[in-house]
Amino acid sequence: MLENARGRKSSREKILDAAAELVAEIGAGRLTLDAVAERAGLSKGGLLYNFPSKDALLQAMIQRMIDQVSASKEDLRAQITPGPNLEARLVATTVLDMCCGGKMQEIATGLMVATAENPRLLDPVRAVIAETLERIKSGSEDLDSALLGWLAVEGLSNLEMHNLSPFSDQDRERIVQAINRLLTKGIAS
Repeated sequence: MLENARGRKSSREKILDAAAELVAEIGAGRLTLDAVAERAGLSKGGLLYNFPSKDALLQAMIQRMIDQVSASKEDLRAQITPGPNLEARLVATTVLDMCCGGKMQEIATGLMVATAENPRLLDPVRAVIAETLERIKSGSEDLDSALLGWLAVEGLSNLEMHNLSPFSDQDRERIVQAINRLLTKGIAS
């Protein structure tokens, strides 16, 4: 979060926060720059200075989500127990902690809907996915387990992100434990 010397959020951060609140409430498809400016307590000119279009605003929101996930993963890196498939375990834990439930889920779902109108908005996400795959490939002692674990986490998080998961809390816990076993002990466990 960008703050000035007095500890206040920058206009850019206020706008991104306001847009995230609105996306969570009404969805990205119904998001307007006027509504964002009003929610942020800024003039439309102030908003346009920071984000000249709705696509620019949505792209900045997507980038902020990417940055938040990346920062959480790096914070976790210092805490996680070293061992097999470290990168896959970091990705799995971060995705399950951040993207399943809560406001992040609502915002991510809203932004995914917005990308139907402009698929190029997902280019930064595609780049992160490609980079994640390369890091998992280069940092895994058991690549099959690492890839299967990553795919399982992505599948579970996508079901949850879109409010489609048929799993109870007990089912989810069992699945997460199985993914962790797969990533630490391999396929034969």
